[in-house]
Amino acid sequence: MYLATTGRTDAPPRTPGAGRRVPGTVLALGAVSLVTDVSSEMVTAVLPLYLVLGLGLSPLQFGFLDGMFNGATALVRLLGGRLADRGGRHKRVAGAGYLLSALSRLGLLLAGGATAGIAAALAADRLGKGIRTAPRDALISLSGPPETLGRSFGVHRAMDTTGALLGPLAAFAVLRATTDAYDAVFVVSFCTGLLGVLLLAVYVPPASETVRVPVTPRPRTAFRDPAFRRIFYATALLGAATIGDSFLYLLLQRGLDLPTALFPLLPLGPAAGYLLLAVPVGRIADRTGRRLPFLLGHAALLGAYALLFAPLAWPTAVAVLVLLGIFYAATDGVLMALAGPLLPARGRAGGLAVLQTGQALARLLGAAGFGAAWTLWGQRPALWTAALALAGALLAAWRVLPATVSEAS
Repeated sequence: MYLATTGRTDAPPRTPGAGRRVPGTVLALGAVSLVTDVSSEMVTAVLPLYLVLGLGLSPLQFGFLDGMFNGATALVRLLGGRLADRGGRHKRVAGAGYLLSALSRLGLLLAGGATAGIAAALAADRLGKGIRTAPRDALISLSGPPETLGRSFGVHRAMDTTGALLGPLAAFAVLRATTDAYDAVFVVSFCTGLLGVLLLAVYVPPASETVRVPVTPRPRTAFRDPAFRRIFYATALLGAATIGDSFLYLLLQRGLDLPTALFPLLPLGPAAGYLLLAVPVGRIADRTGRRLPFLLGHAALLGAYALLFAPLAWPTAVAVLVLLGIFYAATDGVLMALAGPLLPARGRAGGLAVLQTGQALARLLGAAGFGAAWTLWGQRPALWTAALALAGALLAAWRVLPATVSEAS
């Protein structure tokens, strides 16, 4: 049984050459994610303005649509994982998810101002994202030896984040060139999304070429492994104590009295930090074990909460954004590298989908709880509650996540 063993005396022997090369499948999937994120972030960057200012939806209506479809994404991941594990159809299922998201851009174009059409297009986009995530991560985890998965996920997440940085810039360029024509953004986004599907079809090998997947266990069989159960419980607990990036940005905007026009730029800070740190942190996780970086990443998030209690100035805000970038670099891909080797190859996509769904639903609960606390008690008491909850969750996760192979058994 494998759990955070690399770098210790009981770690498996390193594969010759494994420390120098990233599998081609990881690079191909990274290119697909980069192009797809350019496509999706082009729309994400302009969607609030298009819906609220362009079509007149209220912030409450927009928030309801966004929250509802993000919740649906979490549940659809289970379906994607289950379908992918059937006969090793990871590539086919992931491709269907990428294609569905690309086609949703056309849906936005055809919907015009109809709220129902817009809702259907947003639903298609989120469904596509939910379907493709677990099969894609399973392909990454199956493409190389367990001792290098931290680096592999780090490389993939860095390429993915590069797309997330380029997308808003591309949308800005298109709007500037077309005098705020949102339709042009949707068309360019659709074409870019199709390019991502093409890259997947041509350059990503199917799972059957990477590993044989003869039968399909149900996703819930992952819970038979005690180490996976511990990881799931710790991840859900930490997720429930996470308040969501939007609230952090809103706290910064209020503390700095930042003009609303500059608000969309705040996510670029953590994205840049994530881009720079994902690969180095992945390498460190491969050498030291994934448990400690995963917990330290959440400690960085707790540090960001703590900074928000101080009178906000630009240096403080920059520190908060840097800590948020560290949080993502040390937790997102590292979690997949931590849990992936515990799951059998024939059920890996389903097991990762269970973990991702649990984390996503816990984070939705945490964000909703913080929003309710802010409404009832005010900003500062809500932040104190969130910080204390995260500190408690960290202590519990330190106890729940097994430190040695023997504890995991």
